Amino acid sequence: MSDTFKALEKQFYSDGYRLAMNAVKEGYSPESLQAAVGEMHRMVDEVIAYFSEYAEKQNKAADCKKGCSWCCYQPVFALSYELDNLHEFLKQNFSEQGLEKIYQRAEAKRVKLSGLQGEALLNSKFACPLLENDVCMAYSARPVACRIYLSSDVNTCKKFYNEPESKDAVPALMDFPMRMGRMINEGFRAALKANGVIVQEFRIEEFPGIERQ
Repeated sequence: MSDTFKALEKQFYSDGYRLAMNAVKEGYSPESLQAAVGEMHRMVDEVIAYFSEYAEKQNKAADCKKGCSWCCYQPVFALSYELDNLHEFLKQNFSEQGLEKIYQRAEAKRVKLSGLQGEALLNSKFACPLLENDVCMAYSARPVACRIYLSSDVNTCKKFYNEPESKDAVPALMDFPMRMGRMINEGFRAALKANGVIVQEFRIEEFPGIERQ
């Protein structure tokens, strides 16, 4: 890893840490945390936008576009503060009927994946409860894990969907946005933990908030 790359990772980690620390200093309310998570998401999106512009000039653009949902059938892991933010978005933007539909889908996926571990879980293919007609219904509130999952070749994503147990079925993921996005999120998480905030990791469908109230 180059010194420049290491310096960038350190900077993005620090940026994430600063965002969460500011939320704590403001009194650590659900509102301040949601605002900080939203700012973190905007920061990750900016990194991806700048990277994508550079990649296009190098003829190495991501092969992802609206309606491409091959990655939306695998388990998505996210941290509790992101899922709190997602749950609040759902409550504000969906009717009771719409929420019930999402809850039913989440329950179906929980049951489907129940008992799976290791590679069996990671290779499982079952639609995200937020996927509707190949489009994410909560796109603006999606977790960092979804934002940074960019592939340079959609055919590798199709192969992983159709042949998840094959050693040759490996999505051509773009390393830079994935690593930098993770560092921002890790910095954010570290700041909260340093202030005694419990941070847990869940799959989207198993998060306690994605259930009937």
